Amino acid sequence: MREEISAGGVVVFGNTILLLKKYNGDWVLPKGKVELDETFEQTAIREVYEEASVKVEVIKYLGEIHYTYKNNWEDNNLINKTVHWFLMQSRTMDCIPLREEGFIDAKFIHMNRSADLAKYHDEKEIITKAIAEYNKTSNA
Repeated sequence: MREEISAGGVVVFGNTILLLKKYNGDWVLPKGKVELDETFEQTAIREVYEEASVKVEVIKYLGEIHYTYKNNWEDNNLINKTVHWFLMQSRTMDCIPLREEGFIDAKFIHMNRSADLAKYHDEKEIITKAIAEYNKTSNA
């Protein structure tokens, strides 16, 4: 089984969270593979900028999630993936989806709707955690 390590961000602007819409209609958080000599935080910042053209500041580390997936349907190669998530803040709602990565839309969506709209269960959970952490830091 192959190991893959990625990092991504839950990007907040006011009471909204950045989600990317894939060509198949799924809404996801920005994330990507860690490159050589890159920290998880650097990867998350880079991926948010590459996938949505959004510049961010990291507020805090949210934790990691693990899952396994098949590389493709014809192939039985399983990939064991770890994703490190960061709570981030943007100074603007301006965003542009990276079409070369299969994204057709990028939007800041109200916090109340963002977890429901996210496609994957683990991303729904990390969004919920991010909202709780953001509310703690913004009320402090």
